[in-house]
Amino acid sequence: MFRPVPSRPDLVAMEHEVLELWRERRTFARLRAQLAGKPRWSFLDGPITANNPMGVHHAWGRAYKDVFQRFHAMLGEDQRYQNGFDCQGLWVEVNVERDLGFTSKRDIEAFGIAEFVSLCKQRVLTYAARQTEQSQRLGFWMDWNDPDELRRLSELLAESPWPRSRARTGRSPTPSRCSSDGSACPISVAATSPSATRTTT
Repeated sequence: MFRPVPSRPDLVAMEHEVLELWRERRTFARLRAQLAGKPRWSFLDGPITANNPMGVHHAWGRAYKDVFQRFHAMLGEDQRYQNGFDCQGLWVEVNVERDLGFTSKRDIEAFGIAEFVSLCKQRVLTYAARQTEQSQRLGFWMDWNDPDELRRLSELLAESPWPRSRARTGRSPTPSRCSSDGSACPISVAATSPSATRTTT
């Protein structure tokens, strides 16, 4: 009646089997269709920064979020399953500055503000793709962007960054702080969230 249980189960292989089963049966898509039009429950994701691969603390947080959403799905409530990424801010800028070997905001101005902004956006798209794959591997049900599309957008930015004429030169209403000397940066060099077509997995 039951399959024999090995004394040393391959837990990773079992996880992949479950993920593949969900894909084959379109479990998440069928759940969303089943609950469409039911009473709404709104979950606002407090996003992690798309700046590096996820750490274990991110995985813990995403596991808890997934549990809450699945519980409310069991209550028969419709949800958006809208993922988010923190796509702006000092952490992205600091890492791009570090990659370029910059030590002050004057290095950014000499390099070119538009070019620097483009690199920030490329970093966000690259790590948004990586974190999406990691989250899917966790079994986190969300309306994810296609990671390959995010990487394609990053490559397009690398091929054709903003022209200099479109760079913002005025001070930001909430100016960023330069990572090296603490002074206000001349612009907000924040990377914005991608506008890729959303796909349901």
